[in-house]
Amino acid sequence: MKKLLLLISVLVLSGCLGMPRNVEPVKDFELERYLGKWYEIARLDHSFEHGLSQVTAEYSLKADGGVKVINRGYSADTQQWKEAEGKAYFVNGDGEAYLKVSLFGPFYGSYVVFGLDQQGYQYAFISGPDTDYLWLLARTPTVSPEVMKQFVEMASARGFDTNSLIYVEQKAEVKP
Repeated sequence: MKKLLLLISVLVLSGCLGMPRNVEPVKDFELERYLGKWYEIARLDHSFEHGLSQVTAEYSLKADGGVKVINRGYSADTQQWKEAEGKAYFVNGDGEAYLKVSLFGPFYGSYVVFGLDQQGYQYAFISGPDTDYLWLLARTPTVSPEVMKQFVEMASARGFDTNSLIYVEQKAEVKP
């Protein structure tokens, strides 16, 4: 009975890992180049970012080799900044852009970089465990039409509903 409960617990806690069938993580990923601040350019809506604008993600190295994650966004409804701090760890090794991220306690979700400006690390296309989770992040508050077109085409080809994308409003930066 204990083994069955342990197995069920493991399955529940790891249930948000994995990736959509047509998504492949970037290889030759360099975490050091990925660290720092990113602006959220576009996303599919989900409860933990619903209604937020000026969304950013900041990644820094943790002492244990993991990644500290700080997500921040502004809620016009409450006129307040919302912030979540979490952690991320590589799933299959640090050369593959497939991480597990936890922002809410012991539960981890997939963070799969499937598109990346590997020359300059200026934009990244990210998936979660399934096609309900999709983000375009960039080092600047806007991207070129070419990058946006590439993002929409790659995401659509992988089964994401790109007609439901939210284009995140990014204003001149106001400190929280």
